[in-house]
Amino acid sequence: MRRCAWPLLWLPARAGLVLRHGGAAAARLRPAAAAASSFSSAGGGDGSSRAPDTSLFVPVPLKPVGDGAEEDVGAELTRPLDKGEVLKNLNKFYKRKEIQRLGAENGLDARLFHQAFISFRKYIMESSSVSADLHIILNDICCDAGHVDDLFPFFLRHAKQIFPMLDCMDDLRKISDLRLPPNWYPDARAIQRKIIFHAGPTNSGKTYHAIQRFLSAKSGIYCGPLKLLAHEIFQKSNNANVPCDLVTGEERVYANEDARQAPHIACTIEMCSTNTPYEVAVIDEIQMIRDPARGWAWTRALLGLCAEEIHVCGEAAAIDLVTELMYTTGEEVEVRNYERLTPLTVLDYPLESLDNLRPGDCIVCFSKNDIYSISRQIEARGLECAVIYGSLPPGTKLEQAKKFNDPDDPCKILVATDAIGMGLNLCIRRIIFNSIVKPTINEKGEKEIDSITTSQALQIAGRAGRYGSSFKQGEVTTMHHDDLIQLKEILSEPVRPVKAAGLHPTPEQIEMFAYHLPDATLSNLIDIFVSLSQVDGLYFVCNIDDFKFLADMIQHIPLNLRSRYVFCTAPLNRKEPFVCTTLLKFARQFSRNEPLTFDWLCQHTKWPLAAPKNIKELVHLEAVHDVFDLYLWLSYRFMDMFPDAVLVRDIQKKLDDIIQVGVSNITKLIRASQSGAAPGIAEVVSEDFPLSRTKRDTRAISDRHSARSTEALSIAVDVPGERRAKNLKAYRSSTRQEGLKSYGRGSLANRLLREGLLTQEMLRQLESEWQDQHRNGRYGIGSKRDDQNSSKEMEKEKK
Repeated sequence: MRRCAWPLLWLPARAGLVLRHGGAAAARLRPAAAAASSFSSAGGGDGSSRAPDTSLFVPVPLKPVGDGAEEDVGAELTRPLDKGEVLKNLNKFYKRKEIQRLGAENGLDARLFHQAFISFRKYIMESSSVSADLHIILNDICCDAGHVDDLFPFFLRHAKQIFPMLDCMDDLRKISDLRLPPNWYPDARAIQRKIIFHAGPTNSGKTYHAIQRFLSAKSGIYCGPLKLLAHEIFQKSNNANVPCDLVTGEERVYANEDARQAPHIACTIEMCSTNTPYEVAVIDEIQMIRDPARGWAWTRALLGLCAEEIHVCGEAAAIDLVTELMYTTGEEVEVRNYERLTPLTVLDYPLESLDNLRPGDCIVCFSKNDIYSISRQIEARGLECAVIYGSLPPGTKLEQAKKFNDPDDPCKILVATDAIGMGLNLCIRRIIFNSIVKPTINEKGEKEIDSITTSQALQIAGRAGRYGSSFKQGEVTTMHHDDLIQLKEILSEPVRPVKAAGLHPTPEQIEMFAYHLPDATLSNLIDIFVSLSQVDGLYFVCNIDDFKFLADMIQHIPLNLRSRYVFCTAPLNRKEPFVCTTLLKFARQFSRNEPLTFDWLCQHTKWPLAAPKNIKELVHLEAVHDVFDLYLWLSYRFMDMFPDAVLVRDIQKKLDDIIQVGVSNITKLIRASQSGAAPGIAEVVSEDFPLSRTKRDTRAISDRHSARSTEALSIAVDVPGERRAKNLKAYRSSTRQEGLKSYGRGSLANRLLREGLLTQEMLRQLESEWQDQHRNGRYGIGSKRDDQNSSKEMEKEKK
């Protein structure tokens, strides 16, 4: 059934049709067309509205009328149509400038006009019969008793059938109007809230003071960015005899044995309720309100939580934005500033060699491959190290942190990604940046390599010298001298102010869109929503690429809209093929109304699983852990279809233990991976943030140097910006320290081979040349000139 009602344009069959060449005919058409149109291409009645991106409008297929479908009344009243003459007149109609102008006035830009005409012509030419009124008009035109302009009402009617959004544009604009988010939360607007902003750097005690107020309140909710943080507050609260529940996307833990809800809740920020009243709410890491993917969750919590007091914790860079947002709600913000509790010193010298490591050191990398390489080199020096990176299960991260923090454990070195920036309490003496560039996602959702921001550098460096730990002072440096110069520049810069808060379409908004556009896919609905959405300067629409990826992946599976939306918001890494394939199987079985049982999941994941023997198996175990997380996440949204959450949580804990064993023996896994690889190429996992191949011509592509003391090759393409250029210069200079032969089988060579930037023949030639240079003693004084010449040759090759 059509969701958009529009007046059916009936044109008189005979009266006043002999009107030629635009004048009176066009004059007669304009009022009818204007009455039929619900919007103009300039913006649907709102002069400030932008024109929609019509490239997103997908036409609805309209099948021609087949033989015997219905009686041809038009032919009985007049005569059968001469399709040859009809085709000539339809083409005349298309070429008429007046018709094109009328189409534009009714929302049909050049693209839509062309698509609509092609469909209109095909419908008429391939149908065995058309409606009586259209048949009569076509017959009159062929007999010179009418003008081609008289077809416009029928053409417009057809255009609105294949592009239903044309007739609903005003409604669609209203639904996608995001200019007043505070109005979405009437319960919060009904009370006068007190907003307290705890501003300060890492290790300043800002969150501590907010949590103290949380614990003293009769009821409260803590909203954090990570499960680890929510779990920490959950434990801290219950240890203080304040009953507190834990709520994450995958887990519900009740403080009371009878599963009654406790007055206090610690949750991940996406899971906070905007309907439940609290005395105190704590929103942690408020600067993440600008996050391109998750910022909407902080906006929702800040505007929607029903709490008498809302304690916001984070960087001072977010004060102005929070103050402006609260001004729109009529609420004032009290700011409490905090200073760092322990001193943090930027050293004047880099580490330069892993031989200079000391107990309490943490080497920060921005890729798993760097972690694997450095941890192996540390072990080769007779030292033990703990390893923490983002895709590890929370239990494994906590176990590695416990191992590193334990003064009686021989493990005194930590190798980690920026995952240590929040969520873990670590006794770190010195932070050592292995690199100061990392893959990032820009506002358009594109991946690029850039220097870390001041905010990121402060967040990571601030982990050194934690208050209350055995180290009363924190230190920060880099692995290489050139990076240290850049790091000092970064840390000396002010933190960029947070300028806008993220928003995301709600399920209700998408459902209303689908009501008007029932034939559109979910991915297309989201595209049109974002295209039409209007936000003021305080907000932006979050990146929806992951949502669209999942929507396209499961589009062919018959699901109702609400279920499809839930599946598309599932938290998974789309770069993990096994996890994506599993979601697809989940959705397919769900659509058949077949419960996904524990036995089915064990069969799919081949549980039970053995301890990993190499890195590839460790990565697979991490993916299986993500699959169990996905099952648990879905089990709280579709309890009847994912009924075995308790059993799955039990085996997930066992899997966590298995992964912990693998991570504890990670250097053995690395050796096994490299010894089992084919000659000239090593088995290695993909990076957490692989660069898009389409970006190679505009942005730097360099290996994030596992350990520059062993790195033998780096490839870079021009990157705009002075800081990035300096970093790349530092990378090139640092590669001249070890032989290519030892690393030619490593991760960089493998990636270059996989991406087509290097062939086996080129690799063998590089190894041969490197060996010749060593034998001739050339890789020293003369190597700089050789490097320059080879760089010029590579540049010519690229051009």
